Amino acid sequence: MELRERWFDDFEVGEEFEIGSHLMTQERIVSFAEEFDPQRFHVDVEAARETIYGGLIASGWHTGAVMMKLLATPLGPSSLGSPGGRELKWLAPVRPGDELRLRITVLDANPSTSKPDRGVVVYRNDVLNQRDQIVMSFESVMLLLRRPGTAGDPEGLTPPGGPR
Repeated sequence: MELRERWFDDFEVGEEFEIGSHLMTQERIVSFAEEFDPQRFHVDVEAARETIYGGLIASGWHTGAVMMKLLATPLGPSSLGSPGGRELKWLAPVRPGDELRLRITVLDANPSTSKPDRGVVVYRNDVLNQRDQIVMSFESVMLLLRRPGTAGDPEGLTPPGGPR
């Protein structure tokens, strides 16, 4: 089942799946960093060689933005966004030529006690490179609508495009 077809009721604790792919180019790394994180190891190829990284690396915030793109692009009408997360870790440098993908592991899933048309899913996001190395990890919370017509939405009150 594709992510865009999933509702709260479709997530099971322990479930794991991968989504997306994103190529990190030197141009993208430098462009992002020039605007948002202009440290020398993100914006200057020559200066980056003289740092502890030995070359150009992507900003951790750039890696986080890629994670969000990989997650948000396939989300369907069940997504209500996220109130936040915890345990953000940058575990390895991301370099030009790295191909990133996202692995999601469902850690917890609970129906809302106050709003029966939705639930809360806690999951770990692991961003991996082409060598299967985890370069970033982040535990986040997602608010999701329940499938219309289910026990949490018995009258089908949740319209296909989201809550009223």
